[in-house]
Amino acid sequence: MSIQPFTALTCPLDGAPLNRQGAAWKCPAGHSFDIASQGHTHLLPVQHKRSLDPGDSKEMVAARRRFLNAGHYRPIAEAVARAALADLPAGSPAACLDAGSGEGYYLRQLATAAESRGIPLAVLGLDISKWAVLAAAKQDKRPNWVVGTNARLPVLDASLDRILCLFGFPVYAEFARALKPGGQLLMADAGPDHLRELREIIYPSLKPARPAASEPPPGFAGLAPETVHFPLSLNSQAEIADLLAMTPHLYRATPEGRARAAALTALTMTVDIRLQRLVRAA
Repeated sequence: MSIQPFTALTCPLDGAPLNRQGAAWKCPAGHSFDIASQGHTHLLPVQHKRSLDPGDSKEMVAARRRFLNAGHYRPIAEAVARAALADLPAGSPAACLDAGSGEGYYLRQLATAAESRGIPLAVLGLDISKWAVLAAAKQDKRPNWVVGTNARLPVLDASLDRILCLFGFPVYAEFARALKPGGQLLMADAGPDHLRELREIIYPSLKPARPAASEPPPGFAGLAPETVHFPLSLNSQAEIADLLAMTPHLYRATPEGRARAAALTALTMTVDIRLQRLVRAA
């Protein structure tokens, strides 16, 4: 089997390597982390949380699962898989982390693309939301799924060939620590026209687009960016509601803007995504 779980995990309490022993991961100091019956592991100590239930709520995760599994963002997933699988080192399985994996859609699509091409991967999905990780673990048993934070990735130094950070919160110093020299960070962010038609409905006016960073962060070199641009038509109020629920716009919009969105029964929008690849410097 070309897809296997990534196992070079570390203890979130002392940073020591974790070893799987039965239904738990344990470090030499005796810290133990149970593997849930669904297959995921909680590696986010309470002292590293900023709230009792951080990350996406159960309702947001369910909306994202319905929307993504319907295939609306498949062109994004295909572009991510192409970029992530390009220029992989030959030999043993390449190690890939989805940092902020949500309910696992993009990592599942990447694993399936790699499997279809016979490319061996060791895969890990991490998210701060326990609801997202639970949903991911229920849908695919191939990766390792952990509850954790990008600020303290529970992986060994220089253990990863690829990190995905898709619509998430990059922590460049931590990503540089975890990537091998020559490893790549792949990020996806909203472009200036992303969901413009929906934003024009829910906001009184649109803010100017933020310019892309001109220089790569310390420890990285930039590769040529890519744009994923296509029309998206949603034909029911439920689909529009799911899209809104999985974006920050749900909370940023005014009550009047949310009411206008709730009244829609169909909408065609622009999807505009910027894909950026950064290479870990030697």
